[in-house]
Amino acid sequence: MENRFIDKLHGFGPLSDEDVAALKAATSKPRNVAGRRDLIREGDRPGPVFVVLEGWACRYKILPNGTRQVLAFLMPGDACDLHIGLLAEMDHSIQTITPALVATIDRTEMDELMDRRPGIAKAMYVAQLVDEGTMRAWITSMGRRTSIERVAHLMCELYLRARNIGLTDEPELALPLSQLLLADSLGMTPVHLNRVLKELRVSGAMILQRGSLLVADPGKLVQIAGFDENYLHRRLRRAA
Repeated sequence: MENRFIDKLHGFGPLSDEDVAALKAATSKPRNVAGRRDLIREGDRPGPVFVVLEGWACRYKILPNGTRQVLAFLMPGDACDLHIGLLAEMDHSIQTITPALVATIDRTEMDELMDRRPGIAKAMYVAQLVDEGTMRAWITSMGRRTSIERVAHLMCELYLRARNIGLTDEPELALPLSQLLLADSLGMTPVHLNRVLKELRVSGAMILQRGSLLVADPGKLVQIAGFDENYLHRRLRRAA
């Protein structure tokens, strides 16, 4: 069975056969989780490390007025919260977007893996740094990019991340994110987002409809977004 978690870590550094065997064992008993189910909620005591093997999930916070801010999208191969166990409680929630296959690695087992296997530890740390780089890119978008730049930048990111893990090698990507979910990640209303998506469609850069993203003109979309992929650190993948 394909294990995108191992594939992702392999892209961040060399893993020995023993490293791969240990990671396979640690993720050998995944469970099926229905879509729109919380894996863990804000205020809960941190538990195991969640590894998304199939499907999509997101991090989010609910504000006192009931509105939601999506903080990150998780794709197959992504792991959640390497060091969150050091805290007393979760400061955000994690929810599946689609039906997902999720493995859980006990905190003690993860600590032992990283202590005994430096190759795994290095790859996990790099993966965490890439997650932090992605968060900085989102903060920059929310603070300084215009609405159309913000939407275009997120589409570039999601498409590139999906292509990196083999979800697509075509201009089109199955994107299981509703406009409401996208709006909550972009700090926009659904009505405003719909206007921006129409503007991007008219420009010929991209089309988003019915759970599918078509990057019609990659150069134009990148130009609109001012997109620079360096925060995803794909150079590490190419060098590995």
